[in-house]
Amino acid sequence: MPLNYAPPPARGRRRRFLDARAARRLTLLLACAGGLAVCPASALADTSTSANWSGYVAHRTGVSFRRVQASWTQPNATCQKGEPTYSAFWVGLGGDSPSSDALEQIGTGLDCSASGTITSSAWYELVPAPMNGIRMTVNPGDLMSASVLVSGDRVTLRLTDHTQHESFSKQITAKLVDTRSAEWIAEAPSACATINFCEPLPLTNFGSTIFTAARARTTTGFDGPIASPAWDTTKIVLASGGRVFIGYGPASKSSPSALLRSGSSFQVSYSESDATPSPPPFYARNRLPGHPTDTVQPGGKRL
Repeated sequence: MPLNYAPPPARGRRRRFLDARAARRLTLLLACAGGLAVCPASALADTSTSANWSGYVAHRTGVSFRRVQASWTQPNATCQKGEPTYSAFWVGLGGDSPSSDALEQIGTGLDCSASGTITSSAWYELVPAPMNGIRMTVNPGDLMSASVLVSGDRVTLRLTDHTQHESFSKQITAKLVDTRSAEWIAEAPSACATINFCEPLPLTNFGSTIFTAARARTTTGFDGPIASPAWDTTKIVLASGGRVFIGYGPASKSSPSALLRSGSSFQVSYSESDATPSPPPFYARNRLPGHPTDTVQPGGKRL
């Protein structure tokens, strides 16, 4: 039984929220078209909240994506002794739809151990298959670039550390792929008790990082930045609440900025809220400290 599967959001809540977002988008379109406002690149982006994702998602009914890419600087972590924390930074295709059973992604991880030690790593994952680590030296401050290319059932994953002059490339024949969305994400990885029950883990205080050169290409050959009019764009804020557990202490939050540089760049930043979190579930309290890699999902579907 795989331990790295994260279920999609509840469809009822999502459908009602999408209706509200559609009304907001129509209002913004009328304002921009009528000259009532000066609209930045991200003005037409919907805004959503997630328990584990923060960043941007490109999507539109009838549009399929072939490639996604971006660069970012591996952030540094502020670690404290006590509870371990986790974070992941990646690009990917699929996984945003409530009906999705697949997600193709590659990126880096930045974790803090219970002793306060920083771990910086690289990985890829083709959900629902397990995550795979990449043997690459990734240090905070390194300039990274990544891409995912899907052609039929073939998935090509690339990750380059320009600072360390190391590169990784792998082509995999996947049993299942999803190309209905493209993502640029900072994530709170999840822990799973069963294939149907996953919870986001405490988010590492990563400060901030900037995604640049963020672009996607459709199966029809159109290539554009996150803010391209060829698709819809959703801005996602990671906010603790609902099914999230983060132990005792302040709740964490991760928020993307407005899109910059013609819609191909944004900054994502960590912050703490005043919310009072609930203690973690019994299975997480008893399994994660001893064997975190058995249950931690460095990247995964949106919750």
